[in-house]
Amino acid sequence: MLVAAEGMHYTTDDNRKILDGTAGLWCVNAGHKRPKIVEAIQRQIEELDYAPAFQMGHPKAFELASRLTQISPEGLDHVFFTNSGSESVETALKTAIAYHRAKGDGSRFRLIGRERGYHGVNFGGISVGGIVGNRKMFGSLLTGVDHIRHTHDIERNAFTRGMPEHGAEFADDLERIVQLHDASTIAAVIVEPMAGSTGVLMPPKGYLQRLRDICDKHGILLIFDEVITGFGRLGVPFAPDVFGVIPDMITTAKGLTNGVIPMGAVFVTDEIHDAFMDGPEHVIEFFHGYTYSGNPMACATALATLETYQEEGLLTRGAELASYWEDALHSLKGLPHVIDIRNMGLIGAIELEPIAGEPTKRAFSAFLNAFERNVLIRTTGDIIALSPPLIIEKQQIDELFGVLAGVLKDID
Repeated sequence: MLVAAEGMHYTTDDNRKILDGTAGLWCVNAGHKRPKIVEAIQRQIEELDYAPAFQMGHPKAFELASRLTQISPEGLDHVFFTNSGSESVETALKTAIAYHRAKGDGSRFRLIGRERGYHGVNFGGISVGGIVGNRKMFGSLLTGVDHIRHTHDIERNAFTRGMPEHGAEFADDLERIVQLHDASTIAAVIVEPMAGSTGVLMPPKGYLQRLRDICDKHGILLIFDEVITGFGRLGVPFAPDVFGVIPDMITTAKGLTNGVIPMGAVFVTDEIHDAFMDGPEHVIEFFHGYTYSGNPMACATALATLETYQEEGLLTRGAELASYWEDALHSLKGLPHVIDIRNMGLIGAIELEPIAGEPTKRAFSAFLNAFERNVLIRTTGDIIALSPPLIIEKQQIDELFGVLAGVLKDID
């Protein structure tokens, strides 16, 4: 049980300080209890608690959209506000299908995800997602969905630092999907530029560019799910800033408000935005939205979060610490049961050999052992995933991996 938090640490109900090695749930990028964010929430609740998002507006929603487009990748200049990463994904998928229909290409209805992809827990997200545990309990899901293969290739890419050398050809699996369904039926492809929840899988060199080229060739929209990677996790504001590939839409949440108040945002191009904006003024342009889209409290939180990022250089701090982080992470190579280590920016993964017949047990034992030693990590399958707040210092990196080394030596 966690009862308080500040800076890099949680406090437990038995009054232990726990080093946060996961930024909460990939989201507390600026650290906990940041004064500017706390003060912004206090001011906003006294000024305007709620304003309807339909027909009405409030200044902070427009201010926030403007601020976001100042740091968004080139060409992604319009923002649709949501309340979570799952809602951002639903919004992007619906936008993709509606965009093609608005352009007179209504036969494009198919949505293509990727094996091992994670796109939230709503029906659209788990349909295009590729993690079996998120899918198997919920029936047939959405129709018209297919998946390209994942990029994990431990035999060729084990212990990679940064982007793997091998695997760009995996993007060509999209051509197989096109041959099966025909491009005229496909609306969009959605991928995480770096797959997070499945265990931190970096895109192979050239992979995202090949995916972009195939989408362009066939008139398919490309959506990057940056709910995890957005807002500095890779050492840059957004993934296109490091990979050099610009999608048609980007979904975000988590780091947008530092995890304090639920909020998400979908970035789209001028072309997509303008496709909906050519009707009479009295007609609703896009029949989609949420009661809490652009909520004043969330907008105030996001603005204060962006100010904190800017003042402390947090959107690029991951790049400054990346080398130190990388060396500390890879120092665990050779410890018992470690079969792979991978990293980029301030994110990393340690893949463990599963216990025969008991998948996930070894990593979960590591999670419990680390918590007993006052460090919070996250596990997915038999993979330890690490994504600390971007305010982490070198001595805290040393502490984190010192504890993990002891954990890995002790677990069976």
